[in-house]
Amino acid sequence: MSLPPVPSERGAEVGRRIGVGLMYGLWKPRVLGAWKVPACGPVILAVNHSHNIDGPMVMGVAPRPTHFLIKREAFIGPLDAFLTGIGQVKVDRNAADRTAITQALGVLSAGGVLGIFPEGTRGQGDFAALRAGLAYFAVRSGAPVVPVAVLGSSGRPGRLVKALPPLRSAVDVVFGDPFEAGDGSGRRTRAALDEATERIQKQLTSHLENARRLTGR
Repeated sequence: MSLPPVPSERGAEVGRRIGVGLMYGLWKPRVLGAWKVPACGPVILAVNHSHNIDGPMVMGVAPRPTHFLIKREAFIGPLDAFLTGIGQVKVDRNAADRTAITQALGVLSAGGVLGIFPEGTRGQGDFAALRAGLAYFAVRSGAPVVPVAVLGSSGRPGRLVKALPPLRSAVDVVFGDPFEAGDGSGRRTRAALDEATERIQKQLTSHLENARRLTGR
């Protein structure tokens, strides 16, 4: 049985350029700390998630091409070929998606950048509830995790269907310091992943608090 192909880094670079044009054309991204993303080698960007524009926004402002894990429901019609072509990874959130796992690990083993929404779905974007996927990829690959806070993307608060931020409004993207999720032991047990998830949550929550102080959001 052949392994699924590693998502194209060249495609992800095309996606980054499209993201640059769209995000800077529609809004006013203010980017802080992008220099903290390691210039080479595998990296995981852990992004809070409160609106659909969070992924394209980070793709457009990140200093390196990024392959995001994206729910399979987004790959409909012409979007399927488009998202695949720009190096994004289709994932079934309701099962252990071995193809997505293999592709994501392939991105990291090739020294690429993997983008993950560790909350698993859109929510308050506060990192309050993390799934174990981020810890698995971080511990398995040994890649450093860079926390990313996107602030101002969710439009008016309190709405059931969140509106887009007003056109030409500022959206802040704050990159944090890279950190290791594992404890250095190399363990991949369930207990080790639980400990890594707890460690990650503390780091991401702290980064979000700092990002809010920095931006006044």
